Amino acid sequence: MTEPSKVIHIRNVGHEISENDLLQLVQPFGPVNKLVMLRAKNQALIQMHDLPSAVNVLQYYTNVQPSVRGRNVYIQFSSHQELTTADQNSQGRKGDQDSQPNRILLVTIHHMLYPITVEVLHQVFSPHGFVEKIVTFQKSAGFQALIQYQSRQSAVQARSTLQGRNIYDGCCQLDIQFSNLNELQVNYNNERSRDFTNPSLPTEQRGRSSQTGYGDAGGLYTLQPGARVTFAQMSNAAAIAAAFGGGLPPGISGTNDRCTILVTNLNPDKIDEDKLFNLFSIYGNIVRIKLLRNKPDHALVQMGDGFQAELAVHFLKGAMLFGKRIEVNFSKYPNITPAPDTHEYAGSSLNRFNNNAVKNYRYCCAPTKMIHVSALPQDITEDEIVTHLEEHGTIVNSKLFEVNGKKQALVLFENEEQAAEALVCKHASTIDRSVIRISFSQLQNI
Repeated sequence: MTEPSKVIHIRNVGHEISENDLLQLVQPFGPVNKLVMLRAKNQALIQMHDLPSAVNVLQYYTNVQPSVRGRNVYIQFSSHQELTTADQNSQGRKGDQDSQPNRILLVTIHHMLYPITVEVLHQVFSPHGFVEKIVTFQKSAGFQALIQYQSRQSAVQARSTLQGRNIYDGCCQLDIQFSNLNELQVNYNNERSRDFTNPSLPTEQRGRSSQTGYGDAGGLYTLQPGARVTFAQMSNAAAIAAAFGGGLPPGISGTNDRCTILVTNLNPDKIDEDKLFNLFSIYGNIVRIKLLRNKPDHALVQMGDGFQAELAVHFLKGAMLFGKRIEVNFSKYPNITPAPDTHEYAGSSLNRFNNNAVKNYRYCCAPTKMIHVSALPQDITEDEIVTHLEEHGTIVNSKLFEVNGKKQALVLFENEEQAAEALVCKHASTIDRSVIRISFSQLQNI
């Protein structure tokens, strides 16, 4: 057995997994000093601040299988006791030798949360010159495409401008190299391949695909965060597929177009519009909320779109809140008519899906015993967090940690109802002038 070390070795790190994904696995257990991605080997090395932190990581993941972006990763102590600068530089440069400039580009899409077609790639790359041919295929490195320009100058310009950028906010990152091929062969014009110089090619693809034989051509690049390449948004169906890595949770169709929800069996003595906002905003942006004065235990909640409404109905139906098992169903009304007794939230900065919606969709779940608290003051203590939340139930455990220099916490309550009460009452509350954010965590334990 490998001797305990501050350095943790992680295997099966796919190209869709980022450094930040790995940091989120281990940072709840202590600060991270160094991280080295071994892309050529699908591995990574992480040096924790001290040995006890590394031991805690290994002990926890001995009983819990760590999974990142749907992929199981495997954690063990490294044979290294320390990561040196030389280690980082030598590992980071493996495979970085660049091919000679060529009019054909090899493009790898990392973090591909939206489906990418020939049409999408053509929209991205055609502003930099005439694109003659595009071939897409799936390889061990992930989804890839070969893009042939009319001139080498256009290919050089496209690579210089687009390398490391995202096609969509927070996903579909472009890793571009020069191919060593001289000419692409395209047999079919369809969503996977296209010859823009020969529109008469057939669309049917029989037998072996035209992509066969196009393999990985060149090393891998360490990408830097980049800006979005702007063009029309994907369809709602694509966004839905993106939200859950291509497959929806059981029971969710993704086709609902009703945006307004009827919530019944509420506790009228303890509920109000803001508390309902705090709960339902986990699943989408809130347009407006109305408590029904003639039925004090009823409320209407209008979500941003039908998919968000379907998520809320699916995950909150039968949840316990303030001693009541609430019922959540689609309303017969398409929307809530603005009125003096209606609370408007469409322009609220507290709506959680204004930015990075794809990431927020991935965190949607039914109420759990564990809540995640973020946007905390930098000098806060664990005791202060517990004091702020303990009126809502028995706190079994808590953990204060730091991610990218920002303080966050996990707080485990005795049951889901207590955690839900803490969330609806304390989300967007203030601690030392910081407006904190609370969501349910899918972790089972701290």
